Amino acid sequence: MAAPTREERTACWGARDEFWQCLDSHGDDAAKCEKLRRAFESRCPQQWVKHFDKRRDFLKYKKKLETEGYIPPEAAGKS
Repeated sequence: MAAPTREERTACWGARDEFWQCLDSHGDDAAKCEKLRRAFESRCPQQWVKHFDKRRDFLKYKKKLETEGYIPPEAAGKS
């Protein structure tokens, strides 16, 4: 895979940002943002798509921890 040009990177990041904004405004309902998801996938290398998907999940988890704090899971096997 050749390194993307500056224009390709900018197009990828723009498509990612539009898709994420759609998800944010629709409560993570991916069905309502399907067109933007396809644009995101077509403008970005597949490895980047996977990375950005994981990054979004991490950022949401981090925000949840910051707002709600850590809530430990219940101990398994309690009687």
